[in-house]
Parts: sequence; structure tokens; C-alpha cells
Amino acid sequence: MALFYVDGLPIGWISIMLAVLASMGGFIFGYDTGQISDILLMDDFLLRFAPCSTPGDVSTCKFSTVREGLIVSLLSIGTLVGALIGAPTADFFGRRYAMTIECLVFSVGVIIQITSFHSWVQFAIGRLVSGLGVGSLSAAVPMYQAETAPPQIRGTLTATYQLFITFGILVAYCISIGARSIDGSGSWRTVVGIGLLWPLILGVGILFMPESPRWLTAHNRFPEARRAIAATRGIPESEADNHFFVHRELEEMKSAIDFESKVKAGWLECFKPQNMQLYRTLLGMTLQMFQQLTGANYFFYYGATVFTSVGIQDSFVTQIILGAVNFGCTFGGMYVMERFGRRFPLIIGGVWQSIWLFVFAAAGTARDPTTDKGIGKLMIVSACLFILGYAMTWAPGVWILIGETFPTRTRARQAALATASNWLWNFLLAFFTPFIVSAIQYRYGFVFAACNLTGAVIVYFFLYESSDLSLESVDMMYCDPTCKPWTSRTWAPAGFSSRQDLVEQARAAEMHKPLEAGGGEEARFEKAGGSPA
Repeated sequence: MALFYVDGLPIGWISIMLAVLASMGGFIFGYDTGQISDILLMDDFLLRFAPCSTPGDVSTCKFSTVREGLIVSLLSIGTLVGALIGAPTADFFGRRYAMTIECLVFSVGVIIQITSFHSWVQFAIGRLVSGLGVGSLSAAVPMYQAETAPPQIRGTLTATYQLFITFGILVAYCISIGARSIDGSGSWRTVVGIGLLWPLILGVGILFMPESPRWLTAHNRFPEARRAIAATRGIPESEADNHFFVHRELEEMKSAIDFESKVKAGWLECFKPQNMQLYRTLLGMTLQMFQQLTGANYFFYYGATVFTSVGIQDSFVTQIILGAVNFGCTFGGMYVMERFGRRFPLIIGGVWQSIWLFVFAAAGTARDPTTDKGIGKLMIVSACLFILGYAMTWAPGVWILIGETFPTRTRARQAALATASNWLWNFLLAFFTPFIVSAIQYRYGFVFAACNLTGAVIVYFFLYESSDLSLESVDMMYCDPTCKPWTSRTWAPAGFSSRQDLVEQARAAEMHKPLEAGGGEEARFEKAGGSPA
């Protein structure tokens, strides 16, 4: 039975469950991101892995810039490679089995880390291996969510990936503050070891969820595809073979995939100018790059160190405050991205984030925050307001777009390339941030502020509005030469008077109501040129 209805259309509880469960992939990444900031400051970790001028005296232990950068950033190198491997893995094994395999890889990396005794290199390699799993999951999860979720709530369900990233970061902060009082290596080993629980939940649980109906259709497994569609819509399995809505959605998928199968889809296909393929590949990679260049991970990776430097005695508590703001505001982000579309929130978010980064950098540059408590508090408030804007716009928005911008035949590869761009810049920032901060200190914030403004400009001139459209309709919009990014909010294919008309007729068809003359998917494809591109 349907769990609830959106605009009169049924939504099954399975669609909610699969989105939440798959988002554990985001939780795994968030937890791994959040833990390292606090682990770097734990006494036993410093005594074991940092150079000490007086052996046994933790006050004389300090990581070199290079060693600290490598420990933090090798995770990102692994995720970069993992994101590229994730595409063919998800295409070959299917979205679910790929996620299970990737959870196993992540677990191996965690085991390597917790069995490190005095070799920081072993710990860093463990993060590298874990990164392979995290990167692959970051390509597979948003794609699985976008392909399986009903269009009416696709944005919200895909945004749960980002929500769980923020939840993972917050949980890591909370566990770290509890574990730091444990004597010896138990302090950091507890934090890292608990990370084995999250891939177990995802790797096993996802096997009980339906496979992506688009992947099943592409592999000619139509009966399973029908059951998957029925499950996400709350339609009984006994009615799946004859239900009008299931039949209609499956036929739309088959039509699109049959057309796409006539064109060989290799990696080179992602870089061909036809059908805006190159455009969309570069757009996805650019958006992921600027998500990193917002500066959010500057606070997540090095937040404890940053707030220690501004005179905060217990930087762990400040980290939890930042993490809570990040997590709480992401709920608002899920509403914002569904209610206001994709373009407008990203543009406003870029401007908002830039303002507060300017405040953060200007305050830290004008006065010494270690001696001026007022300046230190202003920097913390501006950091929280920056995170508020980021969590409600750029954090969930970019992941939603990666799931819905690309055509089925190349979606896995283009999503992998875009995600790899995210991890490449994640690595560059994680590794070089200690060097940059030591050279220009808080003026680093001015760099991120300028990047946020640039990101907002790029969204205005290059990103198409994809909310409320099926994935097949999004593909048609990008291929329509009369549609421009700044006019895309009102775009509708031939045969429809407006975007709203398209949405209403699609809903009417899904509810098996009579359509207006000239409406419907079949008419749309015919008037647009014969096939969905």
C-alpha cells in the first residue's frame, strides 16, 4: 500500500527506506571526514605518529605540515580513484551489489587504520583504502536514489545523501568528544573502529531494497523492473504486471533506453559535443569543484585546529556546534531545493556564503583573535552562518544535480567524472590548506569568498533548471536549442504550453486521467523529434 500521496500520486514506504538506507553511504563519508579533525589533536595519536622533540611529552609533539596534510588528504586520493571505478562497478554489478562491494573495501581500510601502532604511513594508507570505498559509494548512491525515487520527491530523497554526510560529521564529533578521555590508543581506535558499523548497515541492508528500475530495464530484466517500480509507488506486487502506471513508466524507460542503446556509450561519449554531452560533463565537474571551493571542508577537516588558534579552549565543543548547525540546516536544504528549484538556491547560497567568509577573513586579519575575544566570537558566528547557507543550498543541491543532469546511457560515467572532480579538489584543499594557512592565515577566507561568488555566476549562466521534470525530460531540455539556462525555469517541450502544463499532464497520465489533446509522453516524443534524446 502507498505510504502517502504527493499531488495525488502514490509514494511507497520502500522509496523512503531505500533513500535513507542508501544515504548511509553519505554517513560513512561524513563520519570519516569528521573524525580526522579531532583525532589529530588526541594525545595518544600525537605521541604515536607525530615527531616529538621530547619522547613521551605530548606537549612537544606536533605534526609537520606535510605529514598532517598527507594523513588528512590521502582519503581524498582514494575517493578520486574510487569515484572513477564506481561507474563501471555500478553498471556491471548493479547499483545494490556495487554498494555492498564498496562497503567491504571501506571496512578493509578501517581495519588497516586501527591496527596501526607506530607507523603513520600505515594509518594514511588505511585512509587511502577507505577512500576507494567512499569514492565509489559517492558515485553509486546519488545515481541509485535518482533512478529509483519517484520524480515528485526525487530532490528531497536525493538530498538525504548530503543530510547523512552532515549527520555522519556530527556523530563523529560527538563520539570523539566522548572518546578523548579514554586512556592510551583506545581514544582514537574507538573513534575509527566504530566506523565498521556503518558499512555493515549499508552493505547488508541495501540487499533487501529493490534494484534501480532503469538499470534493470537497460539489462532487459523487465519483470524485476516492474516490481521495483511498483514497490517504490506502494503498488502491490500482484498488480505490478497489469497496473497502468507501472506499465507507462516502464515503457517510458524502455523508449529512452532503446534509443540510447543505438549509440555506443563509452567514456569518450561523455566528451562529445552532440546532445550537450561535453557541456553537461564539464558542468557537473565544475559544480562539484566549486562545492569544494565554497570552503566548507576547511572547517570540517581543520575546524578543531582553526578554533584552537582563535583562542577557544575546548575546540571539540565548537566543532559539535558547527556540526549541529550543518546537520540541522540540511533539513531546511531539502525543503529549499524541492520548493525553489535548483538554480535560485545555488545563486543565493553562493552570495550568502561569500558575505560571511568575507566577515570571517576580515575579522581574523584585522585583529588577533587569540587576544581579542570579541573577534574570536565573531569568527565563530560568521563560520556558523556560512555553514547555515552551505547546508541549505550548495551542500545538497550539487548532489541532487549530479543524479538528474545526465542521460541514462552515460549517467554512471558522467556522475563518476563529476564526483571525481569533487574528490580531486577535496584532496588539493586538504593537502595544501596547512601550507596556505601558514602563509596567509585567515586571509584564506577571502579566496573562498571569491570562489563562492564565481560559483553563483556560473550557475546563472550555465545551469538548467531540472526540478519537477522526469529524468528523460531533463535530457530533452538540455538538447533543446531554444532553451537557455536563464529561461529554463519555464521550459516545456513541444506540445505543452508551460512547465506547469507538462507537470500537470504527466501527473494526470500517472493517475490514469484523460489527457488534453496533444498531451502525453508519446505525443511529446513525437513532437520533439521522434525519440527521447
